[in-house]
Amino acid sequence: MSETPFRLAYEHEAIILVEVGLNTYRMSHHNEEKNEEGMRLQLDLLDEVRATSEQRMARYKDLMAKHYNTKVRPRHFQVRDLVLRKVMMANRYPSQGKLGPNWEEPYKIINCRRKATYYLETPDGQKLHHP
Repeated sequence: MSETPFRLAYEHEAIILVEVGLNTYRMSHHNEEKNEEGMRLQLDLLDEVRATSEQRMARYKDLMAKHYNTKVRPRHFQVRDLVLRKVMMANRYPSQGKLGPNWEEPYKIINCRRKATYYLETPDGQKLHHP
């Protein structure tokens, strides 16, 4: 059973404004005494409802990560390979906006330190300071 954010926050189900004005089953069979008893019962069960919701969200996140990781293909580069470097927001020219290039010029790999850590140099032979 999926829980609504309203129930998790306010401990009971919400009533739609349309239900307040209409004579629905829920409104016509409302009993204040039973309502208080039901609210107390829901308060007792609220921690359990929140715990099951957290478990369900964690399970969903694990499944999403597993699905994503099956699609990822690792790539290994060698020294002297040419690669493109992704343009991050800090390196992007403000005048280009969102239509600017996402990748910048081809760089040559000059050294591999660790897995996926490469030192690059420009076609002119200038070494980049950060891997």
